[in-house]
Amino acid sequence: MAEKILVVDDEENIVQLINFNLKQEGYEVIPAYDGQQALEKIKKKNPDLMVLDLMLPKVDGFDICRQVREDKDIKNLPIIILSAKEEEVDKILGLELGADDYVTKPFSPRELIARVKAVLRRVDSNIDKKEKDVIEIKDVKINLNKYRVEVAENEINLTPKEFKLLSILMSNLDQVFSRAYLLKKIWGYDYQGDTRTVDVHIRRLRKKIEEYSELDYIITVRGVGYKFKDFK
Repeated sequence: MAEKILVVDDEENIVQLINFNLKQEGYEVIPAYDGQQALEKIKKKNPDLMVLDLMLPKVDGFDICRQVREDKDIKNLPIIILSAKEEEVDKILGLELGADDYVTKPFSPRELIARVKAVLRRVDSNIDKKEKDVIEIKDVKINLNKYRVEVAENEINLTPKEFKLLSILMSNLDQVFSRAYLLKKIWGYDYQGDTRTVDVHIRRLRKKIEEYSELDYIITVRGVGYKFKDFK
């Protein structure tokens, strides 16, 4: 399942250039030509990363960054700003608003691809680092080293895929993961299934947890994906 990159720029030739180069690297590209389109497609398409121009019609790039970082369902979306604004103050403001990287125009497509790959690698690395040995949320407890899961002190048997799914969700409380991301992370880049596979495993995982607990742990975020509820 290809990672999805939302490319937001009001210059069609730039979108086409980025689209061509990203597709050569195996990414799926979602184009948007103004700020309002971008915000709508973030919600509907759930991209893995956004390449964002600052000078946009309707809603500018700074405001998009601000809105994304303030929305708990999409706040972790990686953002690379691509802009002709070269002033240091603009770069600082973009990064302070939560952008992960800043590339100035004119740009090298090869450099942009390298930045995209680097940011996506960093996101994966940060997620992996969050996984502790033992995580306990209410009456659900997972031991990552011993490969053991307990619900209300009752051990439940999970398949390897179910265990990995639960470990990602519990290691990143309240963070929403897209079906495409989970499919890539758990089944691998070359898996030829579709995102319904994730839904099936989520249903099985919920059923096993609900056998011993009435709490709703795994939350469906409509049109986006899944998260593990933080009860704090």
